[in-house]
Amino acid sequence: MSDENNGVGKGLLVGLLIGGVVGAVLALLYAPKSGQELRSDVKRKTADFKDQAEEYLKTAKSKAIDIINEGKQRSEQLVSDAKKKAETILGDAEKIISGVRDKSASVAEEGSKIKSAFRAGVDAYKGEKSKS
Repeated sequence: MSDENNGVGKGLLVGLLIGGVVGAVLALLYAPKSGQELRSDVKRKTADFKDQAEEYLKTAKSKAIDIINEGKQRSEQLVSDAKKKAETILGDAEKIISGVRDKSASVAEEGSKIKSAFRAGVDAYKGEKSKS
């Protein structure tokens, strides 16, 4: 949207300048005035155009500052939201890792019990076999 406003502003400025030049040329060609009056009119019109251009530039600067400030606020909000989401994801990842550690410890303990039971069974089998 700012590109659209920027294009409209440029078009307005170009139109203002071209209109001023065309108006000044037509005034020179069709005005039955003396040289002194004509120079006075040209100076006055030039001052008017200068004032209008300065006002346009002030407005453009003000709008540009507003757009920049809005962009900064939006970017700060996006960064803040991203940080919050990253913290949430890290917290969830830590919970998952903790759960996996707990389960792996439980599985290791069960494996140790199974290994002990298996050894006891092998020892019992060897003891019975040696009796026979």
